[in-house]
Amino acid sequence: MKKTLEFRAHDGEIEDIALGPDNKVVTAGRDFQCCVWQQDQLVTGLRWHENLPGIPEKAYRYQACRDSGTFLGLGTVTGSVAIHIAFSLQRLYYVKEAHGIVVTDVAFVPESRPGRELLGGHEAALLSVAVDSRCKLHLLPTRRSLPVWLLLLLCAGLIVATILLLQLAFPGFL
Repeated sequence: MKKTLEFRAHDGEIEDIALGPDNKVVTAGRDFQCCVWQQDQLVTGLRWHENLPGIPEKAYRYQACRDSGTFLGLGTVTGSVAIHIAFSLQRLYYVKEAHGIVVTDVAFVPESRPGRELLGGHEAALLSVAVDSRCKLHLLPTRRSLPVWLLLLLCAGLIVATILLLQLAFPGFL
């Protein structure tokens, strides 16, 4: 093996590292940060005090991370578990103290046939393992979204309404 890249990702030790899509790397460090990297460039990062107002900056520390391509699963030293959208780090799911103590690892249920059966109607499933000798399954409910045909219909209606309003405001417009 040959080293191809070296850079300072965190102040202190790195707790966990996960490879994501498009050659992205996710790191969880003892400096209370979780970072998404493209090569040696920081794409985006998380800090507890910025994402959860009212919680002291050093109250939580990311301990474990996994990137499914769509979602980023995180576990903390206090036993909390979270799921974020991978590209924007918007939080979709959070359970404070899901475990009694340190979450040592998290993993997404694969999208294979048995995995889809376990998912049921949910968008994603994350397994968390902790020092409390428990393994828990976290199900992310499917987010509501508009069907594409409805979105196109609404856009067409908006265009027609705009043309009619312009015609009323400016007679002879068309």
